[in-house]
Amino acid sequence: MSSPEELLKKLRDLDGRFDREMRARGFDPVQAENMALPSHLATLYAEREQVKAELEELEGKTDD
Repeated sequence: MSSPEELLKKLRDLDGRFDREMRARGFDPVQAENMALPSHLATLYAEREQVKAELEELEGKTDD
């Protein structure tokens, strides 16, 4: 399992890539949850959501 710091770095990298690629395709990144994404963007979005879930899980374990 990754450390929270590693996951945060990965999430920042994914957020940046996703934002750049959305804008390059003429989309507003804020719309991501409300639209069907092309497959590459959908993959990046899913990876971001997975990292977010892992971070939330780690934070939940440290709050106990």
